[in-house]
Amino acid sequence: MASGEVYIRQVQPSDSPALNRICLLTGNAGQSAEHLHKFGELIGLVYAEPYAHLPTTYGFVMVDPAKGDEVVGYILGSYDTRSYEQHASDEWFPRARTNFTYPSETNEGATEADKRFINILYNPPRAPQTAVDYSPAHMHIDILQEYQRQGWGRKLIARAIEYLRDERGLTRLWLGLDPKNEGAKRFYERLGFKELLGAPEGTMGLEFDEFKG
Repeated sequence: MASGEVYIRQVQPSDSPALNRICLLTGNAGQSAEHLHKFGELIGLVYAEPYAHLPTTYGFVMVDPAKGDEVVGYILGSYDTRSYEQHASDEWFPRARTNFTYPSETNEGATEADKRFINILYNPPRAPQTAVDYSPAHMHIDILQEYQRQGWGRKLIARAIEYLRDERGLTRLWLGLDPKNEGAKRFYERLGFKELLGAPEGTMGLEFDEFKG
């Protein structure tokens, strides 16, 4: 690896703050969600950080040595979604919500987006059964804007597929997509993802044999 070249490695618990930051900076259909939140940490507490700490999870991060080994992108997920949900409910969300009160309206200055995520911390949703029937494995992927459109999304997904196939014996995975993010949907379709029939809008699945990596 050449000096200064961005590379991919396995996620570590110490990556938590970087995962949270990236989640916020990409949390509005791929754009920054900073202006939508007073409590900017909330989105990452739900969608990013737990994957660096809980059982049944996997994750890989992009690291830029030119920026002091800053984490600049990630793919995170679980190979056993129902087990992950139980661990998150029992072990992660009780800790993550300690700085927030319920009902969500009782948090002074909370925006509508804040309230939505506080509600999730107190009432974690379950993944659609249609998606879990398709595959026990799900994924989230986010990359800082300046590193997008350079092939890194494809590389991160390929690394996750390699792990899930070779180490977990799986043949599929799925993701939940913000339906407003048309650009992301087209990206996934180019890689071989297809919408899952009977699942909520924005739920897409991938057969590993059909991955166009």
